[in-house]
Amino acid sequence: MLVRTPATSANLGPGFDSLGLALSLHDDVEVTLAGDGVSIEVDGEGAEVADRGERHLIVKVLRRAFDALDDLAAAGPGQPAGQPKGIRLRCRNWIPHSRGLGSSSAAIVAGIVAARALHPHGDLMDDDAALRLATDIEGHPDNVAPCLAGGLTIAWTAPDGARLVRLEPQVRQVVAFVPEQRLATERARGLLPGTVPHADAAANAGRAALLVAALSGGLGDGVLLDATEDRLHQNYRAPAMPESAQLVERLRSAGVPAVISGAGPTVLAFTNASRLDSMAPRVGNGWHEHPLDVATRGARVVPGEPDRRT
Repeated sequence: MLVRTPATSANLGPGFDSLGLALSLHDDVEVTLAGDGVSIEVDGEGAEVADRGERHLIVKVLRRAFDALDDLAAAGPGQPAGQPKGIRLRCRNWIPHSRGLGSSSAAIVAGIVAARALHPHGDLMDDDAALRLATDIEGHPDNVAPCLAGGLTIAWTAPDGARLVRLEPQVRQVVAFVPEQRLATERARGLLPGTVPHADAAANAGRAALLVAALSGGLGDGVLLDATEDRLHQNYRAPAMPESAQLVERLRSAGVPAVISGAGPTVLAFTNASRLDSMAPRVGNGWHEHPLDVATRGARVVPGEPDRRT
């Protein structure tokens, strides 16, 4: 079973822990249930954790998803399948790790989607249940939502768990500026204050609403520049990624709507590849530039041969 999951960018400026965008950079995970033990092969990002065995994130998610599906089967018309004896993973990872592009969410969603496809009663877990499980594992829904659904998502947590609304964004292209250095999400979250001024919270609420309208209505760069203004998290996190904060400021001063992607340190600019040359003097060195499309599809099982990786 081959599962393909997209990169994601969360927050998008003012939409802290709620807005997310799926991007055309993907990880491929081939899952085989056979034999005994755990075997993991990794090409690209994350190769250094290929020897974690049962502690590997995708393996842990697969097993948790199988348990959840067994619970659903026991409560319904089916019979529990039990845990698979052996798991073999082959991963080809293009999403940078610890850069604010949703690599952990992609791994979590890959495990859940693979489990639904491989478990004999996988159809008992609908998309809402998959989102709730992914959020329980990740801790917040802003990245797992667009990874599952594609496009632009608004995610929130209700009393019964995470929910999402998917929108079709009119913005089709972005540019991600990815630095060499990594930044752990836990460290970035640790810099946030327990409270913020009421005026800042009010400003972000208005900007987040404007951003949804701008992205889904194609209102242009002028509106997007205002709509991506943030007062809740980016300035507080700037000491952990000063180069990223400075790049955001340089791009915005030039009229380019730019934000920190997720917890950083990647910078996401709402612009297209044709403007890269003109932006070069403001960007400077030390960045990997990735012109990306917005991914309209979320995680999916890729039909065809399992080892087909086109």
